[in-house]
Amino acid sequence: MPTAPTLTVATDDGLRERKKRARRAALIDATHTLVARDGLDAVTVEAICEAAGVSTRTFFNYFESKDDAVLGHGPWPLSPQVVGTFVAGGPTGDLVDDLETVLGEVVAHPPMGHDRFRAALELAAREPRLLAKQIAWVEAHRGAVVRLVADRLESTPQPDGGPVVEPDAVAALALVLVHTAAMRWEAAGDDTDPRDHLHAVVTQLRAIFV
Repeated sequence: MPTAPTLTVATDDGLRERKKRARRAALIDATHTLVARDGLDAVTVEAICEAAGVSTRTFFNYFESKDDAVLGHGPWPLSPQVVGTFVAGGPTGDLVDDLETVLGEVVAHPPMGHDRFRAALELAAREPRLLAKQIAWVEAHRGAVVRLVADRLESTPQPDGGPVVEPDAVAALALVLVHTAAMRWEAAGDDTDPRDHLHAVVTQLRAIFV
């Protein structure tokens, strides 16, 4: 069965994991090529497997459906250094700035690579079903973000008399920021850094609410 979508702490890969990553990439590439050419509804899992040179059993070891293969859904590792620094109260001590650093790691290092990530977003923009699934996939990470923010708040208590910061609210905002930054980056259609689009969205929110 495919791995449930989650934010994970990155670890060193062995040969077996590198082979699995290469096979996943081949399936994503085959799916993108076929869907771009024939349209989502016309493409079958069998056609994807034939193009990638794998069995349908292998396909379903990586993805639950062709929609998931288009979007490249899978684990999204985070740098343990970035996570550790955030939980400890860094790198700046400002929650919003530090959250932006963590989210920047997310948008800047998609496991499937920038080209596949952009292709997935482009195809999702054409297909309402895919766009809805992508939004739902982002939302599925809420629990991981809530835990991350809760760990940060536990290790770095907020000043007395200040506003109460709720991990659920911060997590909801974080997911909106990631989705918006990714869609802006895809729409730009150039080689800009996704983190620049994230920073622009954060800056706009600061201007609105501060």
